[in-house]
Formats: sequence, structure tokens, C-alpha cells
Amino acid sequence: MTGICLLKNTIQEYAWGSYTAIPDLLGNSSPANTPQAELWMGAHPKAPSKVKCNGKWRSLLELIDKNPQDILGEEAARKFKNRLPYLFKVLAATKPLSIQAHPTLDQAKEGFERENRLGIPLDASNRNFKDDNHKPECICALTSFWALNGFRKISDMIFLMDKICPTGLKKDFKLFRQQPDSRGLKEFFKGLMIMDRTTKKQIIDDVVKNADHLKDENRAYQCMIDLYEEYPSDIGVLSPIILNLICLEPGQAMFLQAGTLHAYLDGVGIEVMANSDNVIRGGLTPKHVDVKELLNVLNFKECDINLLKMEKINPCEHQYESHAEEFVLSVIRVKKDMIYHGSGKRCVEILLCTNGDAVVIDLAENKNIHIKKGMSILIPAVVNKYDIMGDAVFYKATVPI
Repeated sequence: MTGICLLKNTIQEYAWGSYTAIPDLLGNSSPANTPQAELWMGAHPKAPSKVKCNGKWRSLLELIDKNPQDILGEEAARKFKNRLPYLFKVLAATKPLSIQAHPTLDQAKEGFERENRLGIPLDASNRNFKDDNHKPECICALTSFWALNGFRKISDMIFLMDKICPTGLKKDFKLFRQQPDSRGLKEFFKGLMIMDRTTKKQIIDDVVKNADHLKDENRAYQCMIDLYEEYPSDIGVLSPIILNLICLEPGQAMFLQAGTLHAYLDGVGIEVMANSDNVIRGGLTPKHVDVKELLNVLNFKECDINLLKMEKINPCEHQYESHAEEFVLSVIRVKKDMIYHGSGKRCVEILLCTNGDAVVIDLAENKNIHIKKGMSILIPAVVNKYDIMGDAVFYKATVPI
């Protein structure tokens, strides 16, 4: 495999997905029959992309196994043990995803080994660690994108909770107010997670009833009401007053580190992450919630939301700052009077066209590939140089070098 190739990608269907967003991106005018939540681009064993190579569709995972240095590049192949280190996605949510966090690399290795020793099957519903890797991730909005990301300032939590705190929670809340720091937050959070089902349901009902009177005062209260409609018995309903509620506008991006409690609520975005499936859930889900493991991986520090800065790489490309060694995301905009020239020194790249149409020119092979909205391509590291001409927008995932 020596040239640029088209990709064929797997669509993941989850209940929180959209009937229209991914079909629209792929150029399908008709809605899907079932909710389509994610489009996966990469070599994840669960759903590797197919690569059109010499007229045949072949698994990207298998091609990398056979030609790791040509596809990944020598540096990436050596550093990541002949594996593509990132997974590139389109995420389309019309309902909230679970509140969750991801482990550090050390926690992932320890947890994976521990659950293996205990004999917990990889596909078991109570399995937390599916692999031994961490999962830093970046989300970039294609539409307005609502999310929860990290613990609010404790003073803000107390201010918002004070107005709606029900009788059943006043004792725990009083203790939190007396110790308004990370340790106090952890104890308050733990109390919410471990309380019995009857008490939890009463508190949820009372909090939402109180919030209904204040829904026009703060968006967090309305968000609680919206979550209650989906999950009326889930303590995650309280998350909008505990976590930072943010709306990313198109083109804005944020990074999520290990130990950060978060949830995506609504919108369409480009997501790139380390190639891992380790998710420790905390709420807004019928799936397994391991409170002990969650408390172990969470970082209980206050978190400011810092949007990722962009650096101009060349007239066509702007790159988002990266806090991960596995991936970096950039956006490429070409116009009829502006040609993008791909660098000769780089690692493997995956490009997704999100708007317009263009021609990608493999200069070494004198090969033109016509690309339109929704199409994606793999550019192996062995490709020396390439150009993009036309009028289009691409998002590019690669490995920083």
C-alpha cells in the first residue's frame, strides 16, 4: 500500500443518536430507520475502517499489521507498537450520553490486569477496563454542542444547590458547605452515589420540582428538568449544577483529560481520542455503574473550561492545540484560488470532508481522487506529497511529530 485511499467506515447505532445528522453528512436525503450515533474512522478492533486498495476493500487493521511503518510512519509505529493510536469519529447526539470518566494510563493498566485476574469476560456488562490504554479525547463542534465537562467552582455549586436543596439532602449539603474543598466535594458526591434507591428518587423528584420555579434564572436548572424527563430515577439529573455546563459553537473545541467527569448532551461534533474503550460510568445510563471505581479515577478539583486555541499552520490549515501524544486535530479549508499542500514529513493522516467537494492529488502516483461531503481518505505516511484543490472543508486527524 503506497498511495492515498478512500475509506469506508462503520456507523454505530445507539439510542441517543440522530436519524438525520450522519445521513445528511453522507449525502443521504432520507432519514435513517434507526438512530445513528457515531461514524468511526480508524483501526479499532471493534469496527475497523475498510480501505479501497487496488480496487478491493480491505480492513485497515489488517493492512497496518502487514505494513505498519509504511502506513503509520516509522516514529508512530515504534512509539505505539505498530498500532494506529487514535480513533476519529463523527458524534451525533439528540439525547444525553452517560456521565463518565476515563482512567489514566497507569489506572488502565492496573485495572485491566486486575479484571483479567478476576476472570471477568471482556464483554461482561460489569467489566470496566476493556484494554490497558487511557482515553484522552477532544471534541470539536459542527453544530451547537451542549456538554457537561468537569466539576464547577465549588462556590458556584453551593450557590446553585442552595436554592433548590430538598429536605432529604440538607444534612449532607450542610457538611459540604462546612468543607468547601476537594475532600468535601468527594464526600458529598459519594453520598449522592451510594444513597438507597428510595431516598435517591425522593431527592431527585424534590430537586427537580424546586428547579422548575427557577428554570428561567439559570440554564443549569432547565437542563436538570430535561435530564429528568429522560432519566427520572437517575442521580445524574443533578449533574448540571455540579458540573460545568457548556455550549460549544461550530468550530470551537475542548479537551477532556483522564479523571474528568463529563457527558455530551446534544449536538453534532468531530471527536478524536486515544484508541481505547475504557469508560467508567457515573449516571444517565441503564448500564453498569461501579461507584468504587468511579471514585478512584475521578479528579475532584474544580475545572475551568478552556477552549482549545488554534494555530495557523499554512494559509489553508489551522491546528487545534493538543494535550495528547496520540493525536492532533486540524481543519483544512480550500478554495478555488487556494491550494493545500500536504507536508512530506508526517505520520498517517485521516481526512474527512464535511462540506463542499475537492480533488486530492497524489503527486507521486499522479492519481486524482474526487472527494465530496461525507467522504474520508487515508493518507499513509509513505505518501511523500499531496495537494488538495477545490472548494471544501476537511477535518484531519494525525499523530503529532
